[in-house]
Amino acid sequence: MKRLRILFLLTLSLLAGTLAVAQGKYPDKPIKLVVGFAAGGPTDIVGRVLAQHLGERLGQSVVVENRAGAAGSIGAAYVAKLPADGYALYLAVQTTHAVAPYLYPAPGYDPIKDFTGIGRIAQNPLVMVVNPALPVKNLAELVAYVKAHPGKLTYATGGSGSSPHMSMEMFKKAAGLAIVPVHYKGDSAAIADLLGGRVDMMMSSISGQIAQIDAGKMRPIAMSGPTRSPQLPDVPTIAESGYPGFEVLTWFGLVAPAKTPPEVVERLNREMQVVLDQPDVRKQFTKLGFDVMPSSPREFTAYIAEEATRWGNLVRALDITVN
Repeated sequence: MKRLRILFLLTLSLLAGTLAVAQGKYPDKPIKLVVGFAAGGPTDIVGRVLAQHLGERLGQSVVVENRAGAAGSIGAAYVAKLPADGYALYLAVQTTHAVAPYLYPAPGYDPIKDFTGIGRIAQNPLVMVVNPALPVKNLAELVAYVKAHPGKLTYATGGSGSSPHMSMEMFKKAAGLAIVPVHYKGDSAAIADLLGGRVDMMMSSISGQIAQIDAGKMRPIAMSGPTRSPQLPDVPTIAESGYPGFEVLTWFGLVAPAKTPPEVVERLNREMQVVLDQPDVRKQFTKLGFDVMPSSPREFTAYIAEEATRWGNLVRALDITVN
């Protein structure tokens, strides 16, 4: 009996040691962070800031891989099928985990069942901008001009189903406007055509427009958030410009394939919390117009589910589909 007890204790000791070693090994090779949008856009910027600092905390490189297309669905579907070992992560955004699954008939993944939430990162409002050649200086003038030229004006988006696309469709419905969408493969191409006068307006992240706004190459008309932005304090919100209740905030978070080990998820969340609390990181995000919004894995998973319900209902109400 005594011998059996000794063997049992030795076995427990060995198992505990093995578990400790296994946990201590992660990560023992570079981690892939997939971004479902083109390089240079706001999602890519968030991903690269996070990758740099998270890699420093983990002692391993976190390599950003851009897999753009279908409003981020291509990248999300790719990661959903990768091994759940903590070496493949996805930068989830409102578009990929709350809009695209209801917009596309076969997105290739389930935003709830196929992913494990690691944590929320940040959120930011969108800014509606126009080419300075358009003779409007505020939202009321823009609405009047569009109604005087129905179906003649265009707006650019970084992709069908993206937050700028959905927010413009929301505004069109609220104001009763006819504006033609022009979809691009990424914000950079959309911005280039807006600057060149080939499209008339767009809704986009402040980070993608602030330099052009400051240079006078774009004219800001309104903000999509509930309050004015510190970066553009003189630009009113859509809500205060005659459309009460209008609110769109884009968000960013980190997810991994479903069934990623809980200890790996907790480790990543813990290190991400440290990164997001660093003054230099907060300064970078604030400069880009992002509000840091850290959360626990459980909180972020619940938030994704809430957002999926909200935006799924909106997609159906707007009757928008993409083939």
